Amino acid sequence: MPKVLILFAHPALERSRVNQVLIQGVGDIPNVHFHDLYQHYPDFYVDVQHEQELLLMHDIIIWQHPLYWYSVPPLLKQWIDLTLEHGWAYGSKGVYLKGKRVLNVITAGGGHAAYEAGGYNGFTMHDFLRPLEQTAKLCGMEYLPPYLIHGTHRIDQAGAEKARKDYHTFLRALGAGEVDPEELKPLYYANDHRILNPVK
Repeated sequence: MPKVLILFAHPALERSRVNQVLIQGVGDIPNVHFHDLYQHYPDFYVDVQHEQELLLMHDIIIWQHPLYWYSVPPLLKQWIDLTLEHGWAYGSKGVYLKGKRVLNVITAGGGHAAYEAGGYNGFTMHDFLRPLEQTAKLCGMEYLPPYLIHGTHRIDQAGAEKARKDYHTFLRALGAGEVDPEELKPLYYANDHRILNPVK
């Protein structure tokens, strides 16, 4: 079964009701390892060797974070800068991540339409994620469509619980090998996978 590593980065988790709900019990899902970067590195001193060892032990990497100014929170950027180093993650001898899969799981305050071409933010979510996609490609990883939870500013408790249920269903399926990454590749969002949208 594929092993899934969630690299969770939220600098203000205490103020994010939706993210608090999303991660409840996520570490109990088989073949899923939850790693809270802000909890482990409040001083931003990333243990590069430890992080690289974690990456080697897993097949699917998830960067889970809120969308911060159309990018990732600062500690996740620090993690990328330090952990994905030349000679290990990329370059002529940087072959250790080759063949692994990676995707973003993102919470965004704006609604779906705000991240469409010509929408409020001017660009699509995929446009904003191009640097991460290229980072993955440089490291020989396969970049999969993002999993998005839109409109978090307006989601009520019932909506947050529904988002958690769907996300955990997706993670269980990933960890059980029930989601073929090849099926995800043509999708716009990973949320569109049939596991969450069964044919009626």
